[in-house]
Amino acid sequence: MIEFYPQIKSIHVWLVMASGSLFLLRGLLVLAGQSWGNHAALKYLSYTIDTALLTAAFMLMTMLHMYPISHDWLTLKVLLLVVYVVLGVQALRRSRTRAARLGWFIAAVATYLVMFGIARAHHPLGWLRWWGWV
Repeated sequence: MIEFYPQIKSIHVWLVMASGSLFLLRGLLVLAGQSWGNHAALKYLSYTIDTALLTAAFMLMTMLHMYPISHDWLTLKVLLLVVYVVLGVQALRRSRTRAARLGWFIAAVATYLVMFGIARAHHPLGWLRWWGWV
C-alpha cells in the first residue's frame, strides 16, 4: 500500500484545504447573518469532506506507522483537531450573539492555522520552528 503514499498524501492535503475553505465560507456566511451558511447541503458537504479527510489521515498513519502517541507533533495536532471541532460548532451553531460567534470563529481559524503549521513543520511549535524560534 505504500506505493499509493504520494496520491493519498495529495488527496489528504487537498481535503485539508477544502475543509478549511468550506469552514471559512460557512463562518463568514453565518457572521453575515445568512441562514444558508448552515444549509443542509453545506453541512453534508462538510461532513463528507471531513470523513474523507480523516480516512486519508488514518491511511497515512497506517502506511507510515506514525501514531499520535509516538510523535509529539502528531499528538498535538490530533488534540487541536478536537479543539477546532468544538470551536467550530460554537461558531456555526451554538452561539447566540454575533460577537460570540465572531470570537469562536476567530479562535477556530487560529486553531486551524496552528494545526496546519504543525503539520507542515512536523514539529509541535509549527510555524515558530520555521521562523527560526527553535
